[in-house]
Amino acid sequence: MTGASTLIEGKVFLLGDDVNTDIHCSSKYLPGKGSDYVSTIAFDELSSGLAKKISASGGILVAGKHFGINSSREQAVEVLRLMNVKCIIAESFGRQFFRNAINNGLPVVECDTSQFQNSDHLNIHMNLGIVENTSKNIKIQTQALPSEILKIIEVGGLIPFLKLHPNWEFVE
Repeated sequence: MTGASTLIEGKVFLLGDDVNTDIHCSSKYLPGKGSDYVSTIAFDELSSGLAKKISASGGILVAGKHFGINSSREQAVEVLRLMNVKCIIAESFGRQFFRNAINNGLPVVECDTSQFQNSDHLNIHMNLGIVENTSKNIKIQTQALPSEILKIIEVGGLIPFLKLHPNWEFVE
């Protein structure tokens, strides 16, 4: 996010419904392997080489329903950040994943994703709740996240936020 504007820009990397964290951060990879390694092979079950494509220039993951279901692993978000994922847009998220993303400074947006395709370019105005598909000249209004949540994401997560604002007080 770019400071006060909270604008995120990037290319779409499209996924489907029910993408749980075992798809990109399976425990079968973790024994003896760090998140750096996992970030190079994430999502290979869905699309071979996807992690490398996203890592090259960053991007926005767009998924359908239930992204991150069955997840309480913080490594899932860490892997996505190492992949240079700028934001995740999905029709719905697993609640634990959604909160882990915010707590670790990864922007997440819930909205209809049926009008997005691979390689579309998006401008996401987090503070306004607007997702703009500039490839198709479409704007989608979403529910904007509260300013406190945006601030947590902006500073890189809950721990950095609490170090800066131990009493949850900040000036917008």
